[in-house]
Amino acid sequence: MRKLSSRVLLLALSAAALLPAGALPAAAAAVQEYRVLQLNLCHSGVNTSCYSGADALQEAREVIATTQPQVVSLNEICRDDVPQLAPAMGNGFSAFAPARRPDGTPVRCTNGDEYGNGLIFRSTTPGTVFSGVYADQDSGSEKRVYVCAEFPDLTGCTTHLSTTGSVAMAQCKSAIAMLKGRGAATRPTFLAGDFNLKYAPIFGRNVQDCNSAPFFRKGDGSVQHVFAATVGFQRTQVIDMDHTDHPALLVVLTRP
Repeated sequence: MRKLSSRVLLLALSAAALLPAGALPAAAAAVQEYRVLQLNLCHSGVNTSCYSGADALQEAREVIATTQPQVVSLNEICRDDVPQLAPAMGNGFSAFAPARRPDGTPVRCTNGDEYGNGLIFRSTTPGTVFSGVYADQDSGSEKRVYVCAEFPDLTGCTTHLSTTGSVAMAQCKSAIAMLKGRGAATRPTFLAGDFNLKYAPIFGRNVQDCNSAPFFRKGDGSVQHVFAATVGFQRTQVIDMDHTDHPALLVVLTRP
């Protein structure tokens, strides 16, 4: 075993002596992974070009089992999909919010179930669910929404934005501003989803333009992104999916 020289050992001991009582060097501070898995499952039944029925849910279960996320963000799902996927997440805490028609009624899947966005957390600790309809909407029949769950030490949200670029940008900025107002600078916060905006710094509308401190963004190279604040970043993984028209996006964050 290689021994430390007396000079190196003396310097290490001197540095440790200068730390406040109970303090640890930054490299030794305890951190834990927090894995956010973003899935757009195209499960309404309306878009037959990407609808795969139960196969999409089964594939989602397999990806959850492989990646072991702390939370799954879900777009283009039916309300009943949440309890069907929950066992793969240990039957943790979940939330769902339907997209809305112009008259305020829920958008429906072809099976009659409510259609929208959901979250499933691996933790069973109950959170406070809140959701909203964006003020800016396109002229289509679906009003876009967000849904969030707030815990004492975390706020997590998912959303699916307009296919009209200018409207999607306004919705994205609105969501970021809303989360900043709920304390994103002082507590771990994430917003995941299908933003229908790409990272396009040279041509086109750039999803990065809706970002602002303290958030940073990680994406799948297309329209799915995770915005996060008051956390660290470790890695991103894009996973091909056979039974929907979007890949799975895994963003591995770190938090105290």
